[in-house]
Amino acid sequence: MGKIMHFQMLHGMPILVATIALLAAGPAAPAPMCENTAGLPVQCGHPGAMPLGWTVSPQQREIYLKTLPPDPSPTVLFSLAVLIAALFALIALMPDFDGRTDTDWGRQEGDE
Repeated sequence: MGKIMHFQMLHGMPILVATIALLAAGPAAPAPMCENTAGLPVQCGHPGAMPLGWTVSPQQREIYLKTLPPDPSPTVLFSLAVLIAALFALIALMPDFDGRTDTDWGRQEGDE
């Protein structure tokens, strides 16, 4: 009985060591982020990325912010909410069908 218990303990030892090693490891450090000419974050080394630590001037940032499209109006947001609610209503009105009974299925080709 002692040999079986000793074997089971040795068999579980690599799992225990791997678990402890994974729990003790620290998180991985993320890659550094650079900015492009518009001041948006991009990964360093990508086309259009400026050197690490470079920041866009406030005047350039203002020019970029003026080129962005305006935020959606409340009427657009309301119509979008109504559209999504109508979609959910159509889904809710669909007939029950789970395919378990013969009455769920219509006549098919080859049915007698």
